[in-house]
Amino acid sequence: MSAEILAHLSKADPVMRQLVRRVGPLTLQPDKRRTPFQSLVRAVANQQLNGKAAETILGRFIALFPGKRFPLPEDLEGVDDDRLRACGFSRAKVAAIRDIAAKSMSGVIPTSRQIARLSDDAIVERLTEARGVGRWTVEMLLIFQLGRPDVLPVDDFGVRNGYRLAYRQGEMPKPKELLAIGEKWRPHRSAAAWYLWRATELDWEV
Repeated sequence: MSAEILAHLSKADPVMRQLVRRVGPLTLQPDKRRTPFQSLVRAVANQQLNGKAAETILGRFIALFPGKRFPLPEDLEGVDDDRLRACGFSRAKVAAIRDIAAKSMSGVIPTSRQIARLSDDAIVERLTEARGVGRWTVEMLLIFQLGRPDVLPVDDFGVRNGYRLAYRQGEMPKPKELLAIGEKWRPHRSAAAWYLWRATELDWEV
């Protein structure tokens, strides 16, 4: 499948073909073990923090629920806001996590089985109803947890900067411009995004 994807991108776009050659094989491996609830709580924890700080806070959070790898939405009903704040969450993040739990219990946020049957657009629509969850957060979930093949996060700084570098542009494309440009990468825009992220790690001669 990976060879098919790379063949499509290379045929559709000469610059992408050169980028694929420089970066090498596609190693995007989605982690499908997390539920939507777990993914969204983790995403909220990571907002505006580096990975290490977020993991420390998440470790304290999980420790509030002994014997569990990760709490269920209903488990949060037994923990007050002060204990969540003591983990290191801001008031805004506590409110977001509470809303994610409530919407998971009410069915707005689907289960792992339910989400597998939904379209990308339906998932974005449902999940962004939760407080603190924006389109970018859901797009990351679509790519890295659900393994959806045709997601192009046009608001992502790394994707836009990778395009600027690989395509030798003076400035980053606007999101709408990148959306139009990305039409030629369909139906493998997730892979294209992955290569644009890798482009930011390469050494580009002036």
